[in-house]
Amino acid sequence: LFPQGQLLAKSWSSLFGGQSGAALRGPIYSFNGRNVLTDPLWPHQLAWHGSTPRGGHARRWDCQGWRSSGTAEGMAAALGEGRLLAGHRHNCSTP
Repeated sequence: LFPQGQLLAKSWSSLFGGQSGAALRGPIYSFNGRNVLTDPLWPHQLAWHGSTPRGGHARRWDCQGWRSSGTAEGMAAALGEGRLLAGHRHNCSTP
């Protein structure tokens, strides 16, 4: 539960297990208090995780060692999908 009492997900497995229909149920805030689902400073609304769909380390797709001039890709999931480890490869330079 959030401090305001809002439920983020029904269970741990629904949040990370890739179950269909496991949409996030509340706002997600950045460390500076912005709602990343609605704030224009978060245009892509991605959760960067560098993991496989089962939660393992996606070694080639984790943005480790990334440099701004590079073309490396990392695993990230769209927050609106509600399946945090489902992810797709995105350029590590994506804000």
